[in-house]
Amino acid sequence: MSSHRRRTSYFSRATKPRLALIRGLMVSLVEHGRIKTTVHRAKEVRRHIEKAITLGKKGDLASTRLLLSRLPNKDAVQSIVKDISVRFKSRPGGYTRVVKIGRRPGDTAEMAFLEFVDYDWKDKGEKADGKGADKEKSAKKTARGVKKAAASVVAAKKKSAKKIQKRSRAASRA
Repeated sequence: MSSHRRRTSYFSRATKPRLALIRGLMVSLVEHGRIKTTVHRAKEVRRHIEKAITLGKKGDLASTRLLLSRLPNKDAVQSIVKDISVRFKSRPGGYTRVVKIGRRPGDTAEMAFLEFVDYDWKDKGEKADGKGADKEKSAKKTARGVKKAAASVVAAKKKSAKKIQKRSRAASRA
């Protein structure tokens, strides 16, 4: 089936389950700053989240209510209006990026991280360790670091996929 000039990605779902999927991914992205999903889903969610942030930039009551109608999660909407849209106030668009990370071992679906452009994955890791981060260090981090991390994730995925294939072949021979 051709996807040219098609506005909606259906994901083999009816309307309500598809909207629930997109809303869930949007809420997760707002809560965590980065989500791991398929490339196809990431590109679709990116469309919706960018419109929501642009709407959140207005910050008035009507925009907030419109966001609530599209994303019925009060915490996520407040986060968009109060936090995320403020971070991107001077940016005219392009608030998110899709970083491809290779294929999923089970069904070889193309996977990707969908993240905000100001997301700092190293800073998140240091917070989990309890060490904290210097402002100088966080200023030096670039997209090259993100690609390097994605490459290491891809290498790990390939290694685990090879192990799974090896076990499967051994089991089928036995």
